[in-house]
Order: sequence, then C-alpha cells, then structure tokens
Amino acid sequence: MTAALRGADMLARALRQAGVDTIFSLSGNHIMPVYDALYTEKLGLVHTRHEGAAVHMADAHARLTERVSVALVTGGPGHANAVSALYTACMSESPVVLLSGHAPLNQLGRGAFQEMDQVAMARPVVKEAWAATDPDTIAHDFARACRLALSGRPGPVHLSLPTDVLDDKATNAMLPDAGDFDAEPLPLSGEAAHTLFARLRQARRPLILSGPQGLTDSGRQALQRLQEACGVPAIATESPRGSNDPALGAFAPLLGQADCVLLLGKRLDFTLGFGKAPVFADDCIFLQVDADEDEFRRSTEAVGDRLRARSRADFRSAVAALTAAAADEGSWRTDADWSGRVREGVAYRPEAWPQAVAAPTAPETAGPQPLHPAALCAAVQPLLDSHPDAVLVVDGGEFGQWAQACLSAPHRVINGAAGAIGAALPMAIGAKHVYPDAPVVALMGDGTFGFHCAELDTALRCGTPIVCVVGNDARWNAEYQIQLRSYGADRTIGCELLPSRYDRVAVAFGGHGEHVDAAAELPGALARAVQSGLPACINVALDGLPAPVVRQVQQPA
Repeated sequence: MTAALRGADMLARALRQAGVDTIFSLSGNHIMPVYDALYTEKLGLVHTRHEGAAVHMADAHARLTERVSVALVTGGPGHANAVSALYTACMSESPVVLLSGHAPLNQLGRGAFQEMDQVAMARPVVKEAWAATDPDTIAHDFARACRLALSGRPGPVHLSLPTDVLDDKATNAMLPDAGDFDAEPLPLSGEAAHTLFARLRQARRPLILSGPQGLTDSGRQALQRLQEACGVPAIATESPRGSNDPALGAFAPLLGQADCVLLLGKRLDFTLGFGKAPVFADDCIFLQVDADEDEFRRSTEAVGDRLRARSRADFRSAVAALTAAAADEGSWRTDADWSGRVREGVAYRPEAWPQAVAAPTAPETAGPQPLHPAALCAAVQPLLDSHPDAVLVVDGGEFGQWAQACLSAPHRVINGAAGAIGAALPMAIGAKHVYPDAPVVALMGDGTFGFHCAELDTALRCGTPIVCVVGNDARWNAEYQIQLRSYGADRTIGCELLPSRYDRVAVAFGGHGEHVDAAAELPGALARAVQSGLPACINVALDGLPAPVVRQVQQPA
C-alpha cells in the first residue's frame, strides 16, 4: 500500500475488505471520487433512479443476507432523498450503511455547494451518524460503521464523506483489521438465562415475543429451536399493525390471555399497545432481554412494576443462551393445551378465503369484475412454491395486509414496523441480487407502484427480472378505509386514483407487462412474466376491500 492513495481509495479498499460486493447508488458530484475508486477495485455498482430506492434496495439486501449492505448517494438533496428510507430500515433493524457525499470541510460555513448539516438530518433515524474528517482514518470510519450497524440491536448507520477528504492523499494508509468490521457480541449469561426461565416456568400461559430479528432466516430457525427446547410459544412480529399482524392469523386474542411474556429483543411499543389492556391483561407480567438499556426505561414507564426482570444482551446471543438453559430447567406449570392453541391461532385463516370472489360493484355491472385480494393471492402462491429460495416482497396498505395474511415463501421482506409504503419495488431488486436464480415476487398497491416505478429501468439495466403484482383498486385504499370508518362514506376526500394501466409503464421501460381482470387469467400471466426473463408488472383489477382482521375466539381452559 502506498502513500499516494486518496481517501476514496482507502474507502473502496475497506468496502472490499468488509466483503461488500454490491453497492446501491445514485451518482452525483460529491461522490465521483468514490465512483473512480470503485472502478479500480471492480466492486459491483447498482445505479438507481432515486436515492431513497438505493436505500430500500440495500435494506432488503441486508435483511436477507444478515450482513451490512451499503447505499451510496451524493450530498445535499441526494442525501435528503435517502434519509426517509432510512426510517424503514431503522424500524426493521436492518444493518444498512448510508454513505453520502458532503460539501468539503474547508468550505463549510461559507456557502458551499449543497452544504447542509447532513449528520443532524440523519441522526434521528440511524444508530449513529458522523462525517469523515481525515483520509488516513476514513477506512476505519467505515469499519466502525459496519460494527455499529451489526452490534446490539442491528440498524442503519450514516457516514458523510466530504469531497476534500475523498480527494486528499492518505499519509498513513493502514486498513482496519479484519475483525474491526464484525459485530461486538453482547452475551446473555447462563445465570441470567436460568433466572428468566425460573420466572417464565411459573406461568400458565407464557409467551416469548421477538421483533424483526426473529424473522430473518437465521432468526426464525433460532426461535424454532428455542420453542422446541422449552415448549413456550415463540412468536416474531414486524408489522406496524402490531397484535393485528395479518401474518399471525388469530393470534391477537391470545395475547390478552397470556400471563407472562418474555420480550426477546422486542420493544414494548405501539405495536403491543404499550403492554396495556385491551392488548394484554392488566395482571400480565413482563420479562425483557434487550441490547438497548433505554428500552428497559421505556418498558418501566409503560407497565411499571409489571416488568419483573431485565437483562441486557443481543438477540442472537440471548436466544442461544436461553436454548442452552432450557435443557436444565425443571417442571413447568404451563396449561397443557396452551402451545397448541397458540399454534392453531397463528395458522388460522377463514375457510371462505380460498374461494373468495369479489362482489359486483353494482348489480347492473356487466363484464369482468375486480378480484378479491384472497383470490389474487391464491394464484400467486404456486409461483412462490416453485423454488426453494423464492422471495416474497410485500408493501403496506390494505392490499399488503391481505398478501401478508395469505402468502408464504422461503424468504420474506415487508415494509416493516415503519408503516411507510413505496419500498416494495426497489426492495425486490435488492432481493434479486441475493437470490438471482429464484423468483422474486413483489405485491403492492397502485399507490405504492407510483413511488419508484422508474426502478423498473434499474431492474432492466441490472438484469434483475423481478415480478411486480400491482393490486389496482384506483385509490389510496388504507386512507379511504380510515375515512370511511371515522367520518362516513359522504366525507371521503383525497384518496381517488385513476385505474391506470401500470403494466404499460413496464412495457415502456422495456419490460414485460400484462393486465388481468379475471382470476383465471392470473396464473398464465404470472407464468409468461417469469418466462419473459424481463422485469415484469402484472396490473390486476382489485376489489378495494379493507384489510383482514382475523378473529377466532379461544378461551383459556
């Protein structure tokens, strides 16, 4: 290594050293030195049409690989465009590192081109944010960003890159040690694990609840091992609809029957009704394992002395320690049918769904009728069953809730607890870079499609033939349903869209597009989309129904 290396070269070498093989980016003035260095290092570059889309792609990539993924954008407005997408990554505990170009340090405060306080802008939606200040240490800055993103509760980190730091020469060109990029373990002691079990095994209806980390590939497997080891139902959720997570069927009523809940990396936040009735019984007690000390304070504020035990540890270490401790535990008081009732509640779906058809919009309406969301999903499921690594990507909104309730796949990415919409299409592109040989199917509403439809051009250029299924009900249906419930049918406003042919947008970009207004047509359309080898959009005329709320009355014994 020579002293002639620029800060940008040091950063590019650190990216390679960290094992980053794909960078999601939109070019701009401030990051041209990094592009030049990436060319030298021959690192993969997916150049997008919007900075927010670059972050969403990195987010999906990070969730599926469980490694740091990188978004690289220019400074000023480019950085601002990327920040909103960081919130989705933050709430989904996704280890994304956002690298943003930045005005030169030697011009700050003098009206530099696109000068703004980027660190302050990013700080509310990341674990930590700072700006590089020296080409000698920029590689170490990136290693620190990776370590922070992976450690404790994973999440995004931001590093701003002033152009003079990128262009200036490094005088002490030393790269970080290999281990500097890795997560810092925060283990749960065996003693703490036994103490938690001593309390949990006194309950008749105990539950273990985890957050997004329990829904990664390794997280699902780890929770399953823990559940088998101790016999306590272990449930993970990442939905903004919380206890009404549509993917969990009729689980919500069972939360109100639990008498002891172990929060395993799961925040006691709005998604759990802050631990209060009617989501939980007034006498339900809580145990908590979390990497963030501040979560214990928030839980205490929510439920007071009903938080009976707390231990600081990261999710992976805690699951491993609890699983090991389960083998040494004595008898349990758990109701004999409790685990079975939880399992049946999560699996429950109304029998009518598979045969669901949409009601005519008016008695005199002739011709094809919009599809019931469950009928649409029934046609998509065989495609997800066709490959061991198929990926399901689902956005928010009412249609997204139907998709989460009805569909399953080996790998799944959703918009997450942030509740923001618009991410599905770019997330599908990020997912396709992880599983290039498997079908990646993104389900989204017509409103969602409008956020990042230009990324179909990115998919075409990058050779990522994703399949987008757009449920087109010609409105912002989630907001419409809120207005309908809260104010009445005569006071709905600002939710109307046109029944546009979004399939033609895909064709205009050079992709594959089809319009479907009958359930029988959808399997053939999906097959042709996959066979085309192109990014595809299937525009489906959808009945604009409210999201499903599944209820199955289950009383405690």
